Amino acid sequence: MAQDTTFDTTRGNGGETHQQIPEKGPHSGEGHLTTNQGIRVSDNQNSLRSGERGPTLLEDFVLREKIFHFDHERIPERIVHARGSAAHGYFEVYESLADLTKADLFQRPGEKTPVFVRFSTVAGGAGSVDTPRDVRGFAVKFYTQEGNWDLVGNNIPVFFIQDAMKFPDLVHAVKMEADRAFPQAGSAHDTFWDWASLMPESTHMLTWAMSDRTIPRSFRTIEGFGVHTFRLVNAEGKSTFVKFHWKPKLGLQSTVWDEALKLQAADNDFLRRDLWESIEKGVFPEWELGFQLFDQEFADAQPYDVLDPTKLIPEEVIPVKLVGRMVLDRNPDNFFAETEQVAYCPANIVPGVDFSNDPLLQGRLFSYLDTQKSRLGTANFHQLPINAPKCPVMNFQRDGQMQMAVPKGRANYEPNSLAAHGEEGGPRECPVTGFHTFENQAGNQEQGDKLRVRAELFADHYSQARLFWKSQTANEQAHIASSFTFELSKVKLEQVPARMIGNLRNVDEGLAKRVADGLGIPLPKKNAAAREPIDMEPSPALSIQKNLEPALEGRKVGILIADGSDAAALKTLTGAIIKAGGTPFIVAPKIGGAKLSDGTMQKADGQLAGSPSQLFDAVAVLLSAEAVKLLLKEGAAIQWVMDAFGHLKAIGFNPDAKPLIDKAGVEPDAGIVGVDAKFTDAAAKRYFDREPKVRMLA
Repeated sequence: MAQDTTFDTTRGNGGETHQQIPEKGPHSGEGHLTTNQGIRVSDNQNSLRSGERGPTLLEDFVLREKIFHFDHERIPERIVHARGSAAHGYFEVYESLADLTKADLFQRPGEKTPVFVRFSTVAGGAGSVDTPRDVRGFAVKFYTQEGNWDLVGNNIPVFFIQDAMKFPDLVHAVKMEADRAFPQAGSAHDTFWDWASLMPESTHMLTWAMSDRTIPRSFRTIEGFGVHTFRLVNAEGKSTFVKFHWKPKLGLQSTVWDEALKLQAADNDFLRRDLWESIEKGVFPEWELGFQLFDQEFADAQPYDVLDPTKLIPEEVIPVKLVGRMVLDRNPDNFFAETEQVAYCPANIVPGVDFSNDPLLQGRLFSYLDTQKSRLGTANFHQLPINAPKCPVMNFQRDGQMQMAVPKGRANYEPNSLAAHGEEGGPRECPVTGFHTFENQAGNQEQGDKLRVRAELFADHYSQARLFWKSQTANEQAHIASSFTFELSKVKLEQVPARMIGNLRNVDEGLAKRVADGLGIPLPKKNAAAREPIDMEPSPALSIQKNLEPALEGRKVGILIADGSDAAALKTLTGAIIKAGGTPFIVAPKIGGAKLSDGTMQKADGQLAGSPSQLFDAVAVLLSAEAVKLLLKEGAAIQWVMDAFGHLKAIGFNPDAKPLIDKAGVEPDAGIVGVDAKFTDAAAKRYFDREPKVRMLA
C-alpha cells in the first residue's frame, strides 16, 4: 500500500467498500489475505451477521479461526489483562427489581451475593507495573443462586473498536513491537498510533485513554462499566435495554502524568498494594451498581447507535439508577489459585440478563470461553505437514506454541501503512477473489440477509469524542492535548502524527492545533469523516475534575518531621486528619523517627528517602528552625516538597519551615496553607489552577 490513507472501515452505505488493493506480490500490502487453510479473505473488517443489526453468525469461519488463533498466542498468561489484582466481597441489592428482571440476585432487598472482583491493566504482561497510562479492567463474578454471572468490563464506558474482528489488530498494535519486544505496557510508540490513526472509530476511546482516567489514584477510586448494551428480562418476558455502571464510594480520583511516572519508580505495585492494605485495615472498598435503562423507542431516536461500543449515553440524558452496593472485604488466600486462575466470560449470565446484538459483545461471547479452556494449548496445528495447505498462507496471526514460521518485520496488524515507509506491510483482503458467504435472502425483515456490514450510524466516529472533549475542564483538556503530544512525539513513522491530527480536527480544531504546535509540525489537512460529526450537549459526568469529592476520607497525608518538631502541633494535626477520615503518615529523615520538642521520640512510618510525596494526597511540613537548616542541604527533602507542589497537592507548613518551602520553589496559592484547622479542608483538593506554574502543557 504505497499511498498514505485513512481507511473507512464502515460498510453499509449502498454496499460500497474502501479502496481495493491491486493484486501484486506477497509483501508490502500486495498479496492475498488468507485463512490458515489458504482460503482467500474478502473482508477482514466486519464479521458475518444476520442482517445489518442482527446477531453475529458462528458459521463465520474467518472470524472464528482468527479469534481462535489469537486466543492462543500467549502462554501461559492472559493475552490482555495479564496483570491483575483481586478481592472477595459481596453485592447487596437495595430494593426488589422484579419489574425489570427475573434475575434472582435482584429480587429480595438486603440480600447479599458473594462476588470476586479482578482489576487489571490491559497492555502489560503479568510482570509489568501498576501505574502506566492504560485502561483498567473491572471484572465482577457474581456467585448467584442461579449460577455465576460475570460482568466483565473496564473503567471506561466505551471501547476502541466496533467489531470483534478488529480486536486482534488492536492488541497486536498496542503490545510490544513485534521485531524488538518493546515498549512494555505503553501505547506511546509507532505501531499503536499507526493503527489508531487508520481507525477513526477509535477516536472517542482515545480521548478517554489520553485523559486522567487511565492514570488512576487507586483501584478504589475508579468507575466500572459493562461497556456494551445488555438486556434485562422480567418474568413476563418484557425486555429493557441496560448499560451497567459501578460508582466508587470515594469518588473518582486520578494522578497527574509526572506523578504517575514517579509512582512507578517509588512502587511498582502501588495500586495492588493500596487495594490489599485497605482491606487488611478494614477500610473496605465500595461501589454502587447503577443501571441506565431505556427501550427501543429511545434507541431509535438517538443520533448514535446504542449497539455501538464506541458510544455512550450521557448520564444527563438517562440518569443512572443506583440499585445496590458492592463491598470488597477479604483479600485472596493465594494469588495463583484465585487471582490468576479465575476465568471470566461475558457469556456467563443468569436468567433475567441477556445480550444485545452489539457486534463486539457477540465476538467476546465465544472468545473468552475458548481462551480460558486452552491457555496452555497450541493454535498452530495447521502447520503440521499432514494438515498444511499446499497453497500460500498469508495473514497476521502470530506466535503460539510450536510456531514453525519465522515472520519478519513488525507488520502483525491491519490496516497499517508500513509499506509507505519502506517496510513490509503484509497481505490485504481481496473483495474480488476472496470467499463470499451466500446471501440467504429469506425475506425475513427481522433476520435479513447474511451480510458483512455495519449499521450506518456506526460511521460517526467523532461526535462523542467531541462530546468528551467539550465536557472536560480546561485543565483536563490541556492534559489530553499534552498526552497526545507526548505519545505522538515517540512515533518514528513521519506520516502517522499528521494523519492522527487530521482525525483530531474532526473532534476539535483547537485540540488538533495544540497537538500540531506541540510536535512542531504544520497543521495537516482534516481527514474526511465517513459521517459528519454533530455537536452534542456537554456532559459534566464525563469529567473527573467536575466530579471530584472535596473530602479527605480514604486519602493519605504525608507529614515531614525531624528532630525538634513541635509535639503539640503534630498531635493536633494528626488528630484533625483522622477526624476528617484521612490517614496521617509520618515521614522523617531516619526510619527510627525524630525527637520532638517535648523530648519524646516519634517513630516514623517511612524514611524520607523511601517515602516520596507522590505516595500521598497532600503533605504537611512541621519542622524546627534548626532542622530546616540541615534539610536545606538534603536533596530528598527539597524534592519532597517540590514534587508535592508540582503534583498540585495541598502543602501545609509551620513558619519555621518556610525556608524549605521557598527553596523548593513553592509559590503561594489556595493550596499553600498553614498547619492549622484549615489544613484538612485544603488537603481534600487538588489545585489544578497551579499547573501552568509548574509545567508546560499543550
